[in-house]
Amino acid sequence: MGGKVVFKEYDPDQLTFLPYKLEELVPAGHPVRIVKQVVDAVDVKPLNRKYKGGGASSFHPRLMLKLLVYGYLTNTYSSRKLEEQAAQNVHFMWLLGMKKPDHNTINRFRSEKLSGVLKQIFSQIVLLLQQEGIVSLKEAIFTDGTKIESVANKYTFVWGKSIKNSKEKMKAQLDELWGYAQSIAAEELKDTAPLEYSEINPEKVKETISKINAALEDKEDVAGKVKQKLNYAKKHWPENLAKYDEQEKLLAGRNSMSKTDPDATFMRMKEDHMLNGQLKPAYNLQISTQEQFILNYTLHQTPTDYQTLPSHIEQYESLYKELPKAIVADAGYGSDENYGVLQQKGIEAYIKYNTFDKEQKEGIKAFSNDSLHYNEAENYLTCPMGQRMHHVGDGQRITSSGFLQLISRYQAQNCEGCPMRGVCHQNPGNRIVEINHSLRKHKQAATERLNTEQGIKYRKRRPADVEPVFAQLKHNHGFRRFLLKGMSKTEVEIGLLSIAHNLRKWKA
Repeated sequence: MGGKVVFKEYDPDQLTFLPYKLEELVPAGHPVRIVKQVVDAVDVKPLNRKYKGGGASSFHPRLMLKLLVYGYLTNTYSSRKLEEQAAQNVHFMWLLGMKKPDHNTINRFRSEKLSGVLKQIFSQIVLLLQQEGIVSLKEAIFTDGTKIESVANKYTFVWGKSIKNSKEKMKAQLDELWGYAQSIAAEELKDTAPLEYSEINPEKVKETISKINAALEDKEDVAGKVKQKLNYAKKHWPENLAKYDEQEKLLAGRNSMSKTDPDATFMRMKEDHMLNGQLKPAYNLQISTQEQFILNYTLHQTPTDYQTLPSHIEQYESLYKELPKAIVADAGYGSDENYGVLQQKGIEAYIKYNTFDKEQKEGIKAFSNDSLHYNEAENYLTCPMGQRMHHVGDGQRITSSGFLQLISRYQAQNCEGCPMRGVCHQNPGNRIVEINHSLRKHKQAATERLNTEQGIKYRKRRPADVEPVFAQLKHNHGFRRFLLKGMSKTEVEIGLLSIAHNLRKWKA
């Protein structure tokens, strides 16, 4: 038989002789101590300037920053949950010195006070990491992007193409009404002309409808359908056009946006739970890492990665007043513009282009434009049969990012009866090819760089450096969707997330 069971003494109502000190309840080396130590070390003057004098006293910005950073470090993103933690959680209570900001104060601080200045706080923390020798701002950085869903509903879309179609339809109906009015009231409309498409705006449309109405006023044989359409047009078209104009301003050249979060663009989401790549309102997050620490983050409204790199690098330079020696990125960034920008800034581009991996396995495709030898001194190409292809002209092409590319055209001399004709090209006449010499040179240089010993090391390291950071943020810490709307507020969320990630990893 076993001995008598003995339980530890337990009396929840017993008073302790001395109250507990919160300090004793927070172990040495606990992440909350790291947050306090680091936030105490940064300069919060940019934040202080956001406060106006007078009125009731405010919680100190350093205290509020600690609350949010530790909140994001412990996956507590909601302002109401943060309010709860400040009142109940020993670590939060210790960090805040028992102060208890409410959720409105927390939200206002995050949305308004941190907007536009958090990047300066973030960069100071990266500089502390550099001082400790953990990262180097001059060494290679690894860049990649991911899409994070907006808080807006996925059924709130506005499409740029749809607005254009609606305006075109309105113009066609207006032309039809104008033509009808001309047919029965030519005299009244003789000194006026129908609207051009560029003039389709609320004022001009209103004016044109009034002119048609005035011209048809005394006419008895006006069809009922026309009167009905004119009444509808007068009542709705100017108002609809005003709405379209407002939406086009918010779109600012984008193809889509969300009605409830106009800064968000509809993007194809890889991680969609339906696994069918649904279009959802989202932002494109770009980060540059080193040793899995985030050194730079930017948020973009364009779904394509290549368009984000120039401004991403500009911000790096602006934050640290220096540039990395190299950038390592996948084929999504390999564009003529990006190679040129990096070359100009003296940064080595270890960036693949879209056909790099295929070319490494199979070689350059026979008969493709890239396979044709170019004689730079005499400016001609050599066709697969060894014949010269003479330069026949130059042109320009503007990319979707507004970058101007120079294109040179070359034409073969005699494709008639060539035994290679069937596999070389199918078009009638002699083969004409278009070559972007700038991109061609950049691709050749990139291939050489990527195949050096250093290039191979970087290529192996990239997926192990930057990609796990996204996995940490999205999967381990459950941040798949923003809580706030608008570019400035979502940027703050990413800033807090990046600071929290760096602190979590720093003292892990």
